[in-house]
Amino acid sequence: MKAIIKLIDWVLFTSLFAATCATGMCMATEKLLLNSTPVSITSLHLFIFGSTLVVYNLHFLLRSTEGNHTKHWSANYKFWHSIFIVAGSLMVLYAAMFLSVAILQWCLVLGLLSFMYSLPLLPFLKKSRLKDYGWGKIIILVAVWTIATGILPIVYLHQSIADYPFEVVIRASLLFALCIAFDVRDMRGDALNSIRTIPNTIGAGRSYVLIDISLFIFLLSSIIQYIRYPLPMRLVAEIATVLVAKLVMIYIREHPSDRAYLGLVDGVMLLYAVLILTN
Repeated sequence: MKAIIKLIDWVLFTSLFAATCATGMCMATEKLLLNSTPVSITSLHLFIFGSTLVVYNLHFLLRSTEGNHTKHWSANYKFWHSIFIVAGSLMVLYAAMFLSVAILQWCLVLGLLSFMYSLPLLPFLKKSRLKDYGWGKIIILVAVWTIATGILPIVYLHQSIADYPFEVVIRASLLFALCIAFDVRDMRGDALNSIRTIPNTIGAGRSYVLIDISLFIFLLSSIIQYIRYPLPMRLVAEIATVLVAKLVMIYIREHPSDRAYLGLVDGVMLLYAVLILTN
């Protein structure tokens, strides 16, 4: 049992799980565009997987506000973060050779935002990282994940973003709900660092109401998209995702832990992708 728990921690805290979630969400968008299950490994998938490893492992090395469990794990296994930063960088460099200029331009913007999120690159003394700004923190996270998993696949497959506006809204609303949940987790640490996130502004209770509203927007957008692209099983998958997401929010509210957040909250993204890809 201890070995299984250690394996779970390794998958979660090295961000292998987050990278898999990001790649799965990208493929879910591709299935809508192709109307068929996409190829598992492409240069775009490799780029997204590798860049997620780099950004999140770098964040784990530099973080100061997460729970004690993640701090303890990273303090003892820093070498794993370094290994996956190197491995992810190699994936990104290799994949970049096969991506179009348009994709690389988007990726350059994403890279700048991602590194400015965790690294003190802003020209300000007290708040030199994007994550130090409460509202900016969630806007950047939602924007980066939405672009990476919703917009990049459209550009990669030479489609028009204007043809799939509700796919972007679906992705953004789901990610917003999940990011709010993480901000609730980080309330104490953010308050100590004078970071005015949404939960620290309106309170945890109202934040969960905001999560419900965001999930409703996700569901409503899914129904509207179904009218445009009548794919019954995709709509069923999206309804199931909302129901599971709601159950996850109820669970983490009663049983908050780093494993629950990284495994279950992030796991909503993977569930969404799996349900879409297997239907």
